[in-house]
Amino acid sequence: MNNSAALILIKPDGLKKSLTGNVLARLSETKLEIVAARMVRVSKKLAEEHYQSLSDKPFFKALVQYIQGELHDRRKVMALVYWGEDAIRKCRNLAGATNPEEAEPTSIRGSYGRITTGGIYENVIHVSSDETEAEREIKLWFTPDEIIVDLYPSKEIKEGEKKVKVWK
Repeated sequence: MNNSAALILIKPDGLKKSLTGNVLARLSETKLEIVAARMVRVSKKLAEEHYQSLSDKPFFKALVQYIQGELHDRRKVMALVYWGEDAIRKCRNLAGATNPEEAEPTSIRGSYGRITTGGIYENVIHVSSDETEAEREIKLWFTPDEIIVDLYPSKEIKEGEKKVKVWK
């Protein structure tokens, strides 16, 4: 069995359109386990780090504003980690193509996504592209103690009088 983890983000447009339940219901078809979930107010730093591989693209600034909720007056994202056999492939198949117009009509992005007149893909959901990206993204969005399985090596450090678990 090849267990993997995928970061799923329900983006601000999905939250504004009250699609959280619909998206979670669709993702339940994967039979994967949710091992972490939280609502996040996305800082500019987190947004830029999340999309670092696209920093040279002309749409980078708009992408950062989008994930921060500036375009939808919803300054939050629901971040989840799905875990289990073939998690990334299963979640990406359900999500559909990044471009909502190219996504299968039955996929999440095909059902709920759109491209704005300004050319921004409002595609409701983010899914990690591969295991390397999943690990990088999960470590950005969650601490080890926020995930109920031990996905990656961690260590305890002392912060003042308190010990906390951080990524190695």
